[in-house]
Amino acid sequence: MSTISAKLTGREFDAMVDRGVFDCIGGKKLELIRGELRFMNPAGPLHDDYIDYLNRWSHSWTTQETANIRVQSGLNCDDNRPEPDILWLKPRRYGRDRPTAADVLLLIEVADTSLASDLQEKADMYAQAGVHEYWVVDVPSCRIHVLSNSDGKTFRKIQIAIAPTLLSPECAPTAKLDLADLFSVT
Repeated sequence: MSTISAKLTGREFDAMVDRGVFDCIGGKKLELIRGELRFMNPAGPLHDDYIDYLNRWSHSWTTQETANIRVQSGLNCDDNRPEPDILWLKPRRYGRDRPTAADVLLLIEVADTSLASDLQEKADMYAQAGVHEYWVVDVPSCRIHVLSNSDGKTFRKIQIAIAPTLLSPECAPTAKLDLADLFSVT
């Protein structure tokens, strides 16, 4: 028996979403990564707590004039359609269009069980799309991987921040994320 496989483009995925093709899978979340439909693992309480913390922190340091904050929302990333945990976007309404990498001020993924994927496949995908600054919150190791300065292939600047650091995104240098407080739950 032979198998047939096909890769989807971002445009094909968008058309399927618009037509309700995925309505039959209920509340399960899908991402389109490298042409493949991938189910997202259900978030556990620890993952949810970090997203909630980062969402509150994001809103406390931004205004409607400085950033549009989105949580687990779709991103048009070339032919990929990931749903990052936290997005700081250029302040505007996006209407019927998903934001693109050019709209991203800061992208954050919380890695409780997905660290390898977030630091490799997703980091490459975000760098190739032109995301300027990408943070991976490494929950098990209580640190944040800060990736920035994409050259269109990879991130050229990689730093690791650990407590008691106060971390600030390049787009908002006065916004201070207290890593000791962030990781106090683990």
